[in-house]
Amino acid sequence: MSRAFSKKIKRLVIKLGSGTIAKYYTHPEGSSLVSLLEEISLIQKQGVEVVLVSSGSIVLGLGEIKQEVRPSEVSSLQALAAIGQNVLMNLYTQLLKKNKLCCAQILLTWDDFSDRLRYNNARNTIAKILAYGMIPIINENDTISTDEIKFGDNDKLSALVATLINADLLLILSDVDGLYDTQSAQKEVFREVKEVTKEIENLALGTSKKNVSKGGMVAKLEAVKIVTHAKIPCVIANAEAKNVIQSVLKGEHVGTLFAEKEEKLLARRHWISFVAKPKGKVVIDVGAKQALLQSGKSLLLPGVVSWEGSFKKDDVIVILSNDGQEIGRGITNYSVSDLFQTKDKKQKIEVIHRDDMVLAKR
Repeated sequence: MSRAFSKKIKRLVIKLGSGTIAKYYTHPEGSSLVSLLEEISLIQKQGVEVVLVSSGSIVLGLGEIKQEVRPSEVSSLQALAAIGQNVLMNLYTQLLKKNKLCCAQILLTWDDFSDRLRYNNARNTIAKILAYGMIPIINENDTISTDEIKFGDNDKLSALVATLINADLLLILSDVDGLYDTQSAQKEVFREVKEVTKEIENLALGTSKKNVSKGGMVAKLEAVKIVTHAKIPCVIANAEAKNVIQSVLKGEHVGTLFAEKEEKLLARRHWISFVAKPKGKVVIDVGAKQALLQSGKSLLLPGVVSWEGSFKKDDVIVILSNDGQEIGRGITNYSVSDLFQTKDKKQKIEVIHRDDMVLAKR
C-alpha cells in the first residue's frame, strides 16, 4: 500500500547535505548529484515547484585549499564558506544548465526569519524566482553569521524555508535511509512516524557526525518538529537511492515519513516556538511553574528567580524551571535592565503575558 499525502505536492523543499556535494567533488562518477538534478528538472516540468536548500560551501572551500580537516576557528570557517560558496553555485549552474534550468542564489541568516520585514522580503523573493521558472538555491550566510556556523545547521534552515513559503513537503536527503529503530534487533527503518516523542528523539542520540557536516539525526528531528507543527509533512531519505525524489512523490515507501500535525500551530505561536532566536532566559520557581502549566496563567515577576542574557522588550526568551527544564518560550514585556531596576519584586507585573507564551508541551 502506497503512502497518501493529505494534499497534492505542488511546492517541494529539498535539503541536500554536504556528503552528496563532497562525493561529487571528489568522485563525480559515483555521486547521485547529477541524477538528483535530473529528477528536479523532470518534476518541475510536471508542475512541481522546487526550492533547494544546499549545504556544501565549507567542504568545497576545504577542497579548494587542499585541506581535509574542518577547522574550528570562526574566521577560518567564514573564509572557507566564502571560497566554497562560489564553487558551489558554479557547480549548480553548470549541472542545471545541462537540464535547461537556471538557478538563483539566496543566502539567509536566522535574523532574516526573526525580522518581519526581512521575512516577508525573503518570501516574496523566493516566490518571484519560482515564478520565473528558476530553482532557488538557499544556504546559510556563513560568511557573516558567526554563531550560525558554530550552532546552526541546514536541516533547521530547510524547515524554516518550508514554513516560510508554505511548502507541501520537506524532503531531507542525506546519507542515511531514514530514522532507524536502534532499539530493535533488526535495526529497521521506520516507514512512518506519527509524532516526534521523547522516545523517538532518544533513538537519534549517539548518531555519529561526519567531518564534512554540521548536523545529524538530532538536528533532522528538530527540523521535523518545525515543519510538522506548521502542518507540512517531512521525509528523510537517502540521497543515493534510485529515483528517490520521484519515488517519494509517488507515495512509495522510501525513507521515513513524518506526518504533519492535524492542527497547525498558529503563525504567531509557531514563530515564538521555532523561528525567533531566544535572546535570554528566566528561571522561575515551583509556584510559577504550576501557574503556567496547570492554570494557564501569565508569568509574573514574583515567580522569577533569576535571569540571564541581554534581551530587550519584545524579545523572545526561554522560561526554565529550577532544575533547568524548559517550560516554554515567550515575548517579554521588559528588558533585562528593566528587571534589574525593579527593586520591589512584590509588584505583580507581567513579565510574559500568557497570550505571548508557548509552553514546551505543545
